[in-house]
Amino acid sequence: MEHIIKITIVGLISGITGTGIGGLIAFFVDKRISNRLLSSILEFSAGLMTAVVCFELVPEAFKVAGLNLTIIGMGLGILIVIILDDVVKRLDSVKNTKGNSSLLRAGILVSVGLALHNLPEGFAVGSGFEASMKLGLTLTVIIAIHDVPEGIAMALPMKIGGFSAKKAFLLTILSGVPMGLGAFIGAVLGHVSQQFIALCLGFAGGAMLYVVFGELIPESKRIYLGRMSSVGNILGIVCGIIVTMLN
Repeated sequence: MEHIIKITIVGLISGITGTGIGGLIAFFVDKRISNRLLSSILEFSAGLMTAVVCFELVPEAFKVAGLNLTIIGMGLGILIVIILDDVVKRLDSVKNTKGNSSLLRAGILVSVGLALHNLPEGFAVGSGFEASMKLGLTLTVIIAIHDVPEGIAMALPMKIGGFSAKKAFLLTILSGVPMGLGAFIGAVLGHVSQQFIALCLGFAGGAMLYVVFGELIPESKRIYLGRMSSVGNILGIVCGIIVTMLN
């Protein structure tokens, strides 16, 4: 039980640290951040997630239990996140008269979406630690890093849309809390069997890939359509590979 509590705390700290730092950075850059820079940051984040899924998480699942369970887990992860994504889209009821209401709405929807996405990411951390210490630490570092630009993408539109700096920062912190819950669930379920660990890792991998290709990259292209964002994506993949090799 003590082991599970430690994993839960690691997941919680990782989640709130990444998004919290993102929130702080957003306050400093405020309205001066360009669309090109914000798009590049989002794609760098997407590259990091892609690298950890393809070079660490999914290969570990293959090694533990083979192809079939991993693919089933990935399919379930994609399906659940699609359902959650639809739920988030139906929460579009934010109105504000003091600032840009569309930006405020976008920021709040991003915060809800990030909170929901942090659950399976925490799931990946918990399951990863059950698979191996190396995988758990790698996932923790990568997810914390990629939460930073997501924290920026969340806090900036809320701040520009009319929220105070403190309120926007608090929401970025709260969006990281579900990662602790996810880490707890992943660690508990990871004790069931090696096959279930592979299923959990596949689930988290599918969920993270959908976040990358279904949300982060399309959102980046809506913000700015140019070469720099693609360069950011490539740099993210390279950095993700380096981090997985060093851990």
